[in-house]
Amino acid sequence: MWVLAALGFALLAFVLLYILTFVGLRGAQSLGLETFVQDTQGIAGGLRNAIVGSLVLCGLATLLAAPIGVSAGIYLSEHADGWPARLSRFLSDVLVGVPSIVLGYFGYITMVLYLGWKFSLLAGAITLAIMMLPYVARTSELALRAVPRGVREAAYGLGGREGQVVLRILLPTARVPIMTGILLALAIALGETAPLLYTAGWSNYLWSGQFTREGVGYLTYVIWSFIGEPYASAHRLAYAAALLITLMVLAINLLARALLWGRRR
Repeated sequence: MWVLAALGFALLAFVLLYILTFVGLRGAQSLGLETFVQDTQGIAGGLRNAIVGSLVLCGLATLLAAPIGVSAGIYLSEHADGWPARLSRFLSDVLVGVPSIVLGYFGYITMVLYLGWKFSLLAGAITLAIMMLPYVARTSELALRAVPRGVREAAYGLGGREGQVVLRILLPTARVPIMTGILLALAIALGETAPLLYTAGWSNYLWSGQFTREGVGYLTYVIWSFIGEPYASAHRLAYAAALLITLMVLAINLLARALLWGRRR
């Protein structure tokens, strides 16, 4: 069993290192100054519009998902025995299993068509926020439930009200694992393509500050679309976008690990 476990780990490490090496070498050869200072021009140019679009989309999605998800986690943690909490927990688990393209279809029907926002930044960010919500809610719940019960009893014994206990005791104590959960959900959203195809669309231009009725560029679209083109310039942009996405996700995961390591220290 030890040999099988070692072989399984070696296979996993080999696949991971091979992917990282392949993306790193191809992407590094494709990166240049124009990648960061020029917008995409058809299947050539740079990736400035896609880089800014990805950061703004995921940043806005995090601003929407974090407070709602943490609030849901507080409710699930402090009122875990009631039927509304059990139902919310079940629905959260179901939402995790919903394919992201279905969320994109929902965003397309409700926001792009019904609300008339068309392909836009806000439609894409809200769709990503919906996808992030269950991850943030469940990690927040687990982080808060890990706080020793004696801490709660001591706070209530000193006369603290429920809101004071949550805001002054529980959240500061569990802030590191909660932040870690938010970062991991952000990493998942950063690598998504399917929900944005139906909501954010695409744009060759830098985001102008318009939240609706204007498409926005993002890196995963470049990978999905340009790698199938029979042109070297399109492949160069796709490899560069893949490297940038990989580095962003890797940086987020390392930051999350560093937070947990610092907490254990």
